[in-house]
Amino acid sequence: MIVPSPRLLFWFTALVVPAVLVATALPEAVPVLALLLAVALLAVIVDAALGFNVLQGLKAEMPATVRLAKDRETRFHLDLGNPTERARRLRVGLNFPESIDTTFAEQIVTLPAGQPTSRIDWSCTPRRRGRFHLDRVCLEGTSPGGLWAFRGSLPVACELRVYPNLLTERRGMAAMFLHRGSLGIHAQRQVGKGRDFEQLRDYIPGDGLDEISWKATARRGQPVTKVFQIERTQEIYVIVDASRLSARTQACVGASGPTRETASQVGAAQPAVESITTLERYVTAALMLGLAAEQQGDLFGLITFTDQVRTFLRARNGRAHFDACRDELYTLQPQQVTPDFEELASFIRLRLRRRALLVFLTALDDPVLSEAFVKSMDLLCRQHLILVNMLPPPGVEPVFSHDEVSSTDEIYERLGAHFRWQKLRELEKVLHRRGVEFAQLDNERLCPQLVTQYLGVKRRQLI
Repeated sequence: MIVPSPRLLFWFTALVVPAVLVATALPEAVPVLALLLAVALLAVIVDAALGFNVLQGLKAEMPATVRLAKDRETRFHLDLGNPTERARRLRVGLNFPESIDTTFAEQIVTLPAGQPTSRIDWSCTPRRRGRFHLDRVCLEGTSPGGLWAFRGSLPVACELRVYPNLLTERRGMAAMFLHRGSLGIHAQRQVGKGRDFEQLRDYIPGDGLDEISWKATARRGQPVTKVFQIERTQEIYVIVDASRLSARTQACVGASGPTRETASQVGAAQPAVESITTLERYVTAALMLGLAAEQQGDLFGLITFTDQVRTFLRARNGRAHFDACRDELYTLQPQQVTPDFEELASFIRLRLRRRALLVFLTALDDPVLSEAFVKSMDLLCRQHLILVNMLPPPGVEPVFSHDEVSSTDEIYERLGAHFRWQKLRELEKVLHRRGVEFAQLDNERLCPQLVTQYLGVKRRQLI
């Protein structure tokens, strides 16, 4: 594509307009003016012809995958190949998605002579996690005389993976991840004889009858005792609800600094109030719990569901497994469907044979959903240890939480909020009778409270 440059427009205004005015005032000067304009037009045409190869032979290469963290500035590079090795001055631009901020969408670069490849650095700050693609690099070069601009594009294949930002949460939980004296998460001392079978040994007077292996005793013809060991490696599964209620927004103060919407209003010195979805908090909390389980030597697994089970990663450990869990979670988005707890419970019952800790991150303030959840827990609560966590719905609180009431409508609103709060308290009691622990965690302290729950289970040897 060829377009006139600002220089061409300037000279057109500087030459043609005065020439027309002179020709109107002095008709005898028309041949001379026509000759001058013809020469100028010929120069413009020659300049255009010489500039057609300004983008010829260029090649663009970008990394196949660029990993970014939400709300964190990241740098990556673009390589421009110049096989002719002649000096060129270009304007280069990338078409970033709207959810990714960049300090500059285009750059003016000079490809030096004698260098076949030039590297251009870019920086961007993503505002939403997910998978994005850059498929084209836009270029613009000028003709030798600078009268024409030639625009084109080169194909690239670059995938931008925006992961949840765990740095903010790790800073808030720094003391838990230190290994200095009494600070940090340390392996809990286990007491008791445990439940995992280790070996058989000869009977010693004083062994209980429940510890005798009767089959081995019958084979050997003498009493044989079973020896158990403390469960050192347990399975922890985080079950994330990505259905319709997970799309509700939560106010998060100072999570990632001022955003584009709030920076101009609150000022750079004040923390920004960012509205993020409930699912966003669940994803971050799940990954932080995975890090804590890895540090404790347990196996960490992941299940995501909506109206059906979307993801199932069996519990393992190691960096590769954590990356696999992160890759499954970073593209997870809320779906406008109702969760199917019965199908989820059946799936878990069939897949998980060993006793495990199941940590649900869901929302149960809908009476219909809470009733379905209670029924589905009857399939799981006898085999697994279940912890159910949710973020408090907006406006759900006891009636006397605030002192002042300004209007009659506000009285009814608070009575309705108290009614919903009372329903959640009743749900907690119903689940507790089934051995299921239910808790409403704070939005700002979701990750520390979730990890503290897990450590409490480890300390009490409930699994």
